[in-house]
Amino acid sequence: MQNPARLQSAIDILDSVITAAREGGAAADTLAARWFAAHRFAGSKDKAAIRAHLYAAIRFTADCPVSGRAALLGLAETERPDLLPLFDGSTYAPALPTPDEPRAAPSLAPDWMQPLLADRFGADAPRQLAALIARAPVDLRVQRGDAAAIATELDASPIPGLPAGLRLATPVPLEQHPLMLDGSIAVQDAGSQHVVRFAGAQPGMDVLDLCAGAGGKTLALAAAMQGQGRIIASDSDRGRLAAMAPRLNRAGVAHMVETRLLDPGRESEMLADLAAAADLVLVDAPCSGTGTWRRNPELRWRLTPERLAQLVAAQSRLIDIGLELVKPGGRLVYAVCSVLPAEGLAQAEAAAARHGLKLAAHQAFTPADDGCDGFFVATIVRE
Repeated sequence: MQNPARLQSAIDILDSVITAAREGGAAADTLAARWFAAHRFAGSKDKAAIRAHLYAAIRFTADCPVSGRAALLGLAETERPDLLPLFDGSTYAPALPTPDEPRAAPSLAPDWMQPLLADRFGADAPRQLAALIARAPVDLRVQRGDAAAIATELDASPIPGLPAGLRLATPVPLEQHPLMLDGSIAVQDAGSQHVVRFAGAQPGMDVLDLCAGAGGKTLALAAAMQGQGRIIASDSDRGRLAAMAPRLNRAGVAHMVETRLLDPGRESEMLADLAAAADLVLVDAPCSGTGTWRRNPELRWRLTPERLAQLVAAQSRLIDIGLELVKPGGRLVYAVCSVLPAEGLAQAEAAAARHGLKLAAHQAFTPADDGCDGFFVATIVRE
């Protein structure tokens, strides 16, 4: 493929990404993979170039653009003049620009979210937002084996404050790497690892991971518990929960983890046997994902004020469910990969006040300050 054709291909994929963002469809990486599967003439260099154009356009503008062409034309005219000659109107190339056609504008966060982020970061907002959409490193958690030896083998560096955390210096193909296949390592952002460290799970505990997903934090909890104790890993997503089983087996902790599929709206009923029995409940709640923009920049196109309000309500409900299951003297740890106050400290304080309990501790992480995804985590103690 010639360079102009590669750019037009990125525009075509962007159009589908924009439609998916508005309608709640598939993620950008999924849509790109589908496009490549349907256009097998695209070679490895073509795919790399198309992906580079695709994600450069997604990172360029925070408000969902009117079209893929508007996104890439705006990028070309403001930040990437090297792309302008590719809009040459030749066969398979983007048409020549016209003065009156729309161009996307550069932005770090959607317009409606700016006051929320100013409330959160104040004068530091530009630095924080720039870090939120910068490219993320690849972080690993050592599940077993010698962390120093693994770091040497992978050319990785220790992550401060995380004894099992490593950060790759250069990209390494990991999917079929022996250390991945035998369960020695798992890909996990440092922010998620900090959440599990904050939770403080100990050997012998009864732990509930209420929103376990595919089990990233479940695995880290099991490691912290040194394989001793019991973890109930529950979720309402059958596919994600099913994906946990091989990961548990590779890590050698399947013996201590029970997965439980929940029906939305019936969580309390389906977890009734755990009422007031858990030493620790982790509620890693569904959220806006604003803390993960550097990995998923298109999330800026998907979030709306209405969707945020729905998420805040769901978080409150999940905290209430989780607190029913904490035994006296136990604790609930609430976490979200968000930097928005409504999902963070305000949510945790409201939950503690609602139940007449103590907000024992809380901490926020951001890429700019901590080098990891943006997270908020808090502990509520059941007295």
